Amino acid sequence: MRALRTATTGMAAQQLNVEVISNNIANMNTVGFKKQRAEFQDLLYQNIERMGSQSSDAGTVVPTGIQVGAGVKAGSVYRIMQQGSMTLTQNQYDVAIEGKGYFQILMPSGETAYTRAGNFSVDDQGRLVTEDGYLVQPSVTIPQDAIDVSISKTGQIQATQQGQTAPTTVGQLQTATFFNEAGLDAIGDNLFLESGASGAPNVSTPGDVGFGTLLQGYTEASNVDAVGEITALIVAQRAYEMNSKVITTADQMLQTASQIARG
Repeated sequence: MRALRTATTGMAAQQLNVEVISNNIANMNTVGFKKQRAEFQDLLYQNIERMGSQSSDAGTVVPTGIQVGAGVKAGSVYRIMQQGSMTLTQNQYDVAIEGKGYFQILMPSGETAYTRAGNFSVDDQGRLVTEDGYLVQPSVTIPQDAIDVSISKTGQIQATQQGQTAPTTVGQLQTATFFNEAGLDAIGDNLFLESGASGAPNVSTPGDVGFGTLLQGYTEASNVDAVGEITALIVAQRAYEMNSKVITTADQMLQTASQIARG
């Protein structure tokens, strides 16, 4: 009974769909998180009667034929890079990107990672770091006696030190863009790595053509829509139930055929 195998692929596909949706919901409050969507493709078809084949000696042709599908498979799980809303934090080291771009982060391995999460802090040496203590690139060091720090829309960092009236420029943030942002390799901790699908990073100053600007004292919220995710979850659940119903129906048909054979 082909329907058993076909419905099994449908249940497996909807299980993956629910897993993707659950990850979105779990990260609703994750800074800079970008939601994902599962995409599916139909499997190969069995040609019982091929369309276009000759059906008689008179030259008549089968117009549509008979094709029976084998089910569904996962095609991809792609990331939706839609801008999240700005969340006011009033932390002077928090920075949100309005528009395209990623902050550059130096990993302990020496690799450069990329993130939209701008909830930064300073370490014991005054260097701008992530929550895990990874250095923001280019490296920025805030003076120990700084009483105020300002970050402009174009990424220029200025610090006002004790005994001084004029601020001093202490660093310049740069951001990176990618031709295919959805191709970035997510490694957790709000970080991405460059991949063969994303293309090489294009690094420049915030506010340049094709680059977003910065907003100090804010972070970018997740772009997960709670109502949309719950709706998608209900649809996936119903699809799973319908595929399980197909298996139950196919089993009953096999049982009826078995009883006829024994009779």
